[in-house]
Parts: sequence; C-alpha cells; structure tokens
Amino acid sequence: MSGFKERTTEPEIMDDADLHHELLNAVLRDVSVANRLLGGNRITENAVAQILKEHPAQTHRILDVGCGEGAMLRKLAQLCRRQGYKAEFLGLDLSESSISLAREHSKAYPEIKYVTGDLLEANPQQIQCDIALCTLTLHHIPTAKVPAFLEQMAKTARLAVLVNDLQRSRLAYCLFKAFSVIFIKTKVARHDGLVSIKKGFRRKELVQFSNQIPGYEYMISWKWAFRYLLTLRAINTKSNA
Repeated sequence: MSGFKERTTEPEIMDDADLHHELLNAVLRDVSVANRLLGGNRITENAVAQILKEHPAQTHRILDVGCGEGAMLRKLAQLCRRQGYKAEFLGLDLSESSISLAREHSKAYPEIKYVTGDLLEANPQQIQCDIALCTLTLHHIPTAKVPAFLEQMAKTARLAVLVNDLQRSRLAYCLFKAFSVIFIKTKVARHDGLVSIKKGFRRKELVQFSNQIPGYEYMISWKWAFRYLLTLRAINTKSNA
C-alpha cells in the first residue's frame, strides 16, 4: 500500500468513458449503498437544509456538479417536498452514461433536469444557481485544476458552494477495505473506493485551495465517515440576503 502524503494520480476504473452501461449502473448502486450506510449523503443534505432554512421564502435552484446517477438530487428533491421548499434542480456530469441513468431513475422527479457537460468549459451564466454541490467529485480533479474548479463553482452559486469529499488517511483506507468486503458487490467499486481515498484531501490542502478563491470565505468541517465538508460563501452574501 502506497503512502498517503500526496494525492495519488492512479485512475479510477469508473472514469473510463467506455465502461459498460450495466456495469456502471452496478458500480453507482454500490456507491449509493456506501453513501447511505456511512452517512455520506446526509452531510450534504444537512448543509443544504440549513441554507434553505436561512432563505425559506425563495425558490431555489440547486446545481449538482458530478451528479452521477442523480441519487443526491433525488434525496434533496424529497427533502424539499417534505419541508415545503420550492426548488428546481440541475445535474451536470461528464458521463453520458451516468446522465442517461440519472434520467431513467428520476422519472418521478420533474423538478430535476440533467445535462452532460464539463464544468470548466461551461458558461457560469448558463448554469447559475443558488447552491452548487460537489459530492465525491472533487477528488477526481487533478490537483493543479482544483482551484479553478472551485472558483468556477463559486461563480455559478449565489448563496453557497458545498463540497463533500474524502479525507485521505491510512485509517480510512483500511476501514473501507473491511467495509467493502461485506457491503460492496462489484470489484470495480471496491477498487475505486480505495483509489478514491488515496485521491482524497488533507485539511491543509483544502485550506490552500480555498485561499486561492478571492472574495469568498470558507469553512471546513470534518464529518463521519472520514469526510470533509467545505463551504464557500461570497463575503457579501449575508449582507445582500
């Protein structure tokens, strides 16, 4: 097992654009299982709920960058329905296969739309939102591009950017290895889960990235299980709200 001092550049199998549709679907199901059992999605749900509570009278537009098959957006749509918030959702992903699965799984959610595209090549004005989410996507981005990626997200979001991603640590790696033997069905998800942890972040790295985004304040919180929640808000957000 390689060290954890630096982020690995090892590729994840699921990032292969030629991955078979059915295998990708199975891998994404495994990712959803891990998120549900380890509480990963609740981190984003709780953070979004807090922002909605601060701005209850508005109709919100929520963007999910790297939405995969749309599990996070469906959870948030359910949250808004339960609590009476008005919201519309947009999922953005590089993978046409993932977007196809997302549309297939979200037929009961007319408030959710999906598009294929690259955030770094998108016009921020065309994907404007109130809240921009990035859940388990930032670790797919090469280190040199992370500041630009975060800044592009910040340009799209009126209220906040919420980044939920993995802490890079040996303990997290070992615990996921044991967890995956019992709960993860596909070899691809077991492999990619371990690679993802090695591609995750240390707190000081997130601080360095955040400091490169002018005009925004940030907060970094550690969450179980081995996650960081990075929140970016424009410095004048509260005064303009």
